[in-house]
Amino acid sequence: MKAALISVTEKGRELSLRIAENADFLSAERFCFKNRCDSSAQSFDSLSGLVVDIFQGYEALIFVCACGIAVRSVAPHLKSKTSDPAVIVIDDCGKFVVPILSGHIGGANALAGKIAELIGAQPVITTATDTGGHFSPDSFAAANDLMITDMDTAKAVAAAVLDGEKVGIVSDFEYINMPDDLTSGEGCNIGLYIGAEEREPFPVTLRLVPRNIVLGIGCKRGTACQTIENAVSYALGNEGVEFERVCAVATIDLKSNEEGLLGFCEKHRLKLYTYTSDELLSTEGDFTASDFVKNVTGVDNVCERSTVKCSSGRLVITKKAADGVTVAAAEKPLMLDFERRRL
Repeated sequence: MKAALISVTEKGRELSLRIAENADFLSAERFCFKNRCDSSAQSFDSLSGLVVDIFQGYEALIFVCACGIAVRSVAPHLKSKTSDPAVIVIDDCGKFVVPILSGHIGGANALAGKIAELIGAQPVITTATDTGGHFSPDSFAAANDLMITDMDTAKAVAAAVLDGEKVGIVSDFEYINMPDDLTSGEGCNIGLYIGAEEREPFPVTLRLVPRNIVLGIGCKRGTACQTIENAVSYALGNEGVEFERVCAVATIDLKSNEEGLLGFCEKHRLKLYTYTSDELLSTEGDFTASDFVKNVTGVDNVCERSTVKCSSGRLVITKKAADGVTVAAAEKPLMLDFERRRL
């Protein structure tokens, strides 16, 4: 998890350094107040100004300071629990670790537990489902990379769980470690449907959609980001696949520095995976061959082979070509785990 560690005091600086050096579960960058900084951190002279610059750039903001300072600095930037980063506060003596924002979807609760264990502190968790040991639709969705299609319905599910009402589950994917709060099948008033179809098996249905589509993309050298965007939109739209389901992009290593492709991935926060021609050739499947592509790249198909290689799954969109861009998509196999936690 990409995290910003922010401190304002000397004790806070020492603690932030300790966390950064020992938390192998974080990709941490440190920010210290200008008069209490060191060579491995970036200095700042205005906390509110710093937060303006970094709020959207990190998955977690970890403040080593008083809660009030942290709350006032992030408050102007809050938009939605589905998009705000995890925010955690640690006192500069390292006694308490308090997740104050995005405890479930952002993973702040789980991250607070990991940090507390690392520094010998007490995690202070206040969300009702966690304190009662109950199922949380937010946490489950975040940990298993599922989209929550309706936050109001997600709240209704959480409320039903806390009220002791059984919540049903219908899933197009296998799952393990189902909690006692849930029951398989459709015989409940409220429940979860996990899949990509437009289904409502319960009178009140929370639809959770998997982000398990990998795009395979090939393109001519110098292809613009917008041209790639248009080709992807055409390919997905033609097959009725929601763009929000895309989790990664794959291509041949010859395209690892292609500016338009890198721009597309950066815009949509998608990781780019690249493979050699030998790796793509060794990928098994029935692919659309092109002699022209083989002469240029050494492999007869880039988009289909790369998406299957990356996903270890099945093609759901075969090669679609437009304006020098080829797009294919494959679906990663899923095993949902109710005990999985997001970090």
